[in-house]
Amino acid sequence: MLYEDHHLLIVNKPAPLLTQAPPGVPNLEALVKSYIKEKYAKPAGVYLGVPHRLDRPVSGVVCFARNTKAAQRVHAQFAERSVRKVYWALVEGVVDSDAGAWDDWIRKIADEARVERAEAEAPGAKLATLEYRVLQRLDSVTHIELEPLTGRMHQLRVQTAWRGHPVLGDAMYGGTRAFGPPAELPRDHVVALHARRLTITHPFTKQELTVEAPLPAYWSSLLSASLAR
Repeated sequence: MLYEDHHLLIVNKPAPLLTQAPPGVPNLEALVKSYIKEKYAKPAGVYLGVPHRLDRPVSGVVCFARNTKAAQRVHAQFAERSVRKVYWALVEGVVDSDAGAWDDWIRKIADEARVERAEAEAPGAKLATLEYRVLQRLDSVTHIELEPLTGRMHQLRVQTAWRGHPVLGDAMYGGTRAFGPPAELPRDHVVALHARRLTITHPFTKQELTVEAPLPAYWSSLLSASLAR
């Protein structure tokens, strides 16, 4: 648990756990509901709003709302793009520039859980924008901080990959290096992308709230001690 009050519950999602799933499939939403039910002795159903999600192979900060008013207000912040989301990634190769911004037009591939590069005028094309800065250059790997300014599907993963720097472990978008714990099934593989910080306006106090998620332990072998926290 990273933050908890009467309105919000913010947690550090492990990969490859799903944020949401049908009944019977392990997922973060169900775990958080069980936690609330047990801690607050709620015999009836537990309300939990889910204003945003992380991809299955991605770890990090996920914010839940504990009542409908909080859910509406936080969801509106995501819709208006007033939320600040900062991710850490380990990508293949050496990113030359210390900082910058990337713009790409992308679109979802029909009937697939993937996206592709698109021309601006193509049907379904959406602009994806992010800002980045290099945190550390390692042996053929770059530790990079990414801040999406738009919320497109798989945006960070494809924007790094299209520049020759796929996220470690991300075979879907051209990654060639394994990452994380061994997994028998492809769905259980993780990628080196972590939702590090989330900044929102608290739905009731109106104060700025920033929550930071520690890195999974399996990142530490690739990072210096100062960054592997």
